[in-house]
Amino acid sequence: MVAPSQLLDLQAIDSAIDRLDARRRALAGLYGGAVANAKELGSIQHEVDNLKKRKSEREDELLVVLERREDVERRAKEAEEQGTELRIAADHVAGDAARELDEVTAEIMTRRDERARLAAGIDPELLELYEDLRPQKKGVAAVALVDGVCQGCHEKLSSVELDRVKRTDGIARCEYCRRILVL
Repeated sequence: MVAPSQLLDLQAIDSAIDRLDARRRALAGLYGGAVANAKELGSIQHEVDNLKKRKSEREDELLVVLERREDVERRAKEAEEQGTELRIAADHVAGDAARELDEVTAEIMTRRDERARLAAGIDPELLELYEDLRPQKKGVAAVALVDGVCQGCHEKLSSVELDRVKRTDGIARCEYCRRILVL
């Protein structure tokens, strides 16, 4: 694809070459005997040489413009091919993302249903405490107690607190982070 400005450059240079060539041919016709003065013939010869030189310069400009045009067309074709490849890849990724989103949505719905079913069998007081703690503790309201260490805050409970937690019949909570402890 050629830009309009390049097309104008090509036309302008081509037109200049044609004008220079026409002028050179007109001057060359004067050699046929129409001009007999040697000084005038020398001047005409000088002008013809000058026109040849200017024509050669314009032809060189034309070659440069044509080379740039070819380079631009090649790069445009490469960009178009790359764009097509990227569109195909984007469509593929979008399809994968849509499938994955559907899978995750289905999994979330399954987990919500399972959670609702399990929550029905849990003491309402414990469930209320759990729901209050979850947003405060970044979604982790109940943690395991492993070897006397709370897995939420990673603090070791004191031996007095550990003994109290083990003997309590109610809800066991960490003395540091106040999360629900699962023994």
